[in-house]
Amino acid sequence: MRPRFPSLVLLALLAWMPARADDLASAQRLWLAGQRPQAVEQVEQALARTPDDLQLRFAMGVMRMELGERAQARGIFARLTEDFPDLADPYNNLAVLHAAAGELDEARAALEQALRLQPEHAQAQENLGDVLTRLALRAYQRAQKAALAPSDALLGKISRTLALTAHLNKTR
Repeated sequence: MRPRFPSLVLLALLAWMPARADDLASAQRLWLAGQRPQAVEQVEQALARTPDDLQLRFAMGVMRMELGERAQARGIFARLTEDFPDLADPYNNLAVLHAAAGELDEARAALEQALRLQPEHAQAQENLGDVLTRLALRAYQRAQKAALAPSDALLGKISRTLALTAHLNKTR
């Protein structure tokens, strides 16, 4: 699964973030130059001045995701879904974090909400497909475990779904 805005696409955020474009542009330059701690610090300083700024909060969530700080990113995106419940992107990114933690039902719910808000959200559509594939694998494995006798048909489904999930993991 992919977040809506990977690190190299943070620059695209500037197009719809006029309020703090200078702060974000500077942070983006630092980020792309490999100065990630300084970029995070710049966004944190801007957030100290304008703590409710949607764009800065979203950028901080993306940065935390990219740094592997999933708990912090999850908190940021969860608060964004509460404060801005009509925006699809925070739900999509929250779903990515849920899926990474193996919380597939929560990921599916977040993606379904993102798609209710923005039905043509391509990344959320793709991410939902990934989550549904993993949910299918989980269901097939549970069915096999509960079966009284091995099922060749079920083993075939598990094998094909495992191959698909392996392929999905390679394309990330």
